[in-house]
Amino acid sequence: MTTPISRFPIPESIQDLPEDIRDAMLAVQEKAGFIPNVFLMLAHRPDEFRAFFAYHDALMERESDTLTKAEKEMIVVATSARNRCLYCVVAHGALVRIYSKDPLLADQVAVNHRVAGLSERHTTMIDFAMHCGLEVGELTDAWQTRLLEVGLTQNDIWDIGAIAAFFGMSNRLVTLAGTPPNEEFYLMGRLPREKK
Repeated sequence: MTTPISRFPIPESIQDLPEDIRDAMLAVQEKAGFIPNVFLMLAHRPDEFRAFFAYHDALMERESDTLTKAEKEMIVVATSARNRCLYCVVAHGALVRIYSKDPLLADQVAVNHRVAGLSERHTTMIDFAMHCGLEVGELTDAWQTRLLEVGLTQNDIWDIGAIAAFFGMSNRLVTLAGTPPNEEFYLMGRLPREKK
């Protein structure tokens, strides 16, 4: 029995979708080898699909002052784990493994970043992401000082808060829809990639 991708409608064929959305799906399929379930889950609301991925890309693809792609994905994994979002922990855990080239890091961050042997910078970064994603999220003088002291910039601080906030929404939508992670995500970055 196949697990359904969503409790809401999904396209019977991506050929039925608006051209820009179909092209986005085909581009990610070309790169990853599959279409992530979240793309199919969001496709029934084209305007929201476009807005979601535009903001995702604005946060996750832009070059931050000092945050690396691996660090951004660590924020997603840590906050998604606390929000009990299996999809985002598994999917973005794969990206942590790929970007960091560390097959253990994503699991350590997901379970408990405070005992994962992280640097002071990474511990502080994730502590602040949790503050933004799970608590009120106010940037106090004390938080600002702590973050700047570990080498993060004011723009990085915005990025951390925005990523935690955006993925809080993403976690809720995926949970609402009951969308499971693609099986492909589970092994990505754990084993050496096969040469083509």
